[in-house]
Formats: sequence, structure tokens, C-alpha cells
Amino acid sequence: MAFTLDPDLPPALAPLAWLIGRWEGAGVVGYPTMESVRFGQEIVCSHDGRPFLQWQSRTWLLDDDGNLVRPLATEVGFWRPIEKQTDGTNVEFLLAHPTGYVEMYAGTAEPAKIEIRTDGVMRSPLAKDYSAAHRMYGYVNSNLMWVMDMTAMGHPLTSHVSAELKRVD
Repeated sequence: MAFTLDPDLPPALAPLAWLIGRWEGAGVVGYPTMESVRFGQEIVCSHDGRPFLQWQSRTWLLDDDGNLVRPLATEVGFWRPIEKQTDGTNVEFLLAHPTGYVEMYAGTAEPAKIEIRTDGVMRSPLAKDYSAAHRMYGYVNSNLMWVMDMTAMGHPLTSHVSAELKRVD
């Protein structure tokens, strides 16, 4: 399915427009403090005519046959294009998690690639230690592919999660 730009989309959202839609797929999550497991994911990215995108991601643990076992992570937030900064930054990604984290990412958005790093992480006193992350999103062969590295629980920036999702109608 080819991507076509919505004529009602504010021009500032053009570099992020390929994210819009409902996506489903699977990936792998792991870290030095946990065993790697497969997960299923659904992302819904939408806009209401204003110059930002709304984001919701839900993931589920998958068994060896690909069946849903139980919910894993949830995140909700907003993609915000900003005026290009001298370092090339032109997008912010604001996220909240029900596990006690709020993240603010900043980075660069191109027509088929986004690379962002945390500019700030806030966590509740009971949330696990987590202090930084780096994410990349790409539009590859009409699929949404993404990876995340994180700094947490005494470990330096380390690979944590990756997934490939297909747009669904």
C-alpha cells in the first residue's frame, strides 16, 4: 500500500506523515536484566488537523505459537514538529507510561526516518531505574520498523527492543 499525504495535514507534519495510521506487528524485547521475549504490538498514530500527531502503543507478550499471553507495555503521547534548531533538531516526542515514567525526546525527522534521544526522563519514586533512551523509526518497504536502546538499572546505553509493523486498514 503506497502512502499518500492527507491534504488536510498541516505542512509542518509532512516529515512525520508516514506514521499516521494503525500498525500491527511483532518484535523482540530484552535487556541484561531480563531474558529476551517476543511481543506483539499495535500502534495508532492520528491527527485532528492541529500541528501534532497523537500516539498510542500497546504491546503483548507472545507465546512460541504467536498467541497473546498478557499485556506488556503501553505508552501514549504526541509527536511535535518544531522549528529546525542549529543542531538539526526538528521534532519532539512526548510520552507517558502507566509504569511511572514521562519522557521527552528530541531529534530529527526526515520523510522516512526519525532519530530521537531523550532530553528528559521523569520517573515516580517507585518506578525502576531508567535514565535515557535512543529511538529510531523508519518507513522501510511500506513497514514501520523501529529500535530502542536504553540506559537503566546500572547499564550503559544498551539495545532493548525492536519491531516491524505493517499498516492495517
